[in-house]
Amino acid sequence: MAEPSMEKDALNTEDDHLNNSFGDPGLISPDKEDISRILTVPFKGRIRGGMRPGKKIIVMGIVDPEPDSFDVSLTCSCNTEKGEEEITDVALKLSARFAERQFLRNARVSGKWSEAEAAIPYFPFIQDQPFRIEIHCEHQRFRIFVDGHQLFDFYHKVKSLLTIDMIRIDGSLQITKLG
Repeated sequence: MAEPSMEKDALNTEDDHLNNSFGDPGLISPDKEDISRILTVPFKGRIRGGMRPGKKIIVMGIVDPEPDSFDVSLTCSCNTEKGEEEITDVALKLSARFAERQFLRNARVSGKWSEAEAAIPYFPFIQDQPFRIEIHCEHQRFRIFVDGHQLFDFYHKVKSLLTIDMIRIDGSLQITKLG
């Protein structure tokens, strides 16, 4: 966390480093020696240029041996200067809940959470095992795949896709790759 007294330029330095991607201009490609430091949980990173139809985000990781839950959120940084957590719009929050074997998703717009959507054909995560989540952005929805299988769609609640420019990952997992 940055201290409030830091100047804005100092805050952008780390974000600029995260934006230096060589292969995919969409997300983060850290240097090899930085990967363990940069991909620590809880993780927060910038999505360069925001979301748009045709863009996809890939989160690869390993579920903890004794998992409780983990979250992957796509958020809007446009209003994160003050009281960040309370007023940030969340375009998509994916929540894997192991005790209930649920993979919930919802959004928060103007401080109000939508009703969580819970229906899934199966629970795709296994303790102590690797996984790959793909979030495909389309004109009207996000299409979510886990390990190559389409699991569900989530229709956009946030009006401007370009404002969706941050990813946050937290919980019972290790991140191995972002793309």
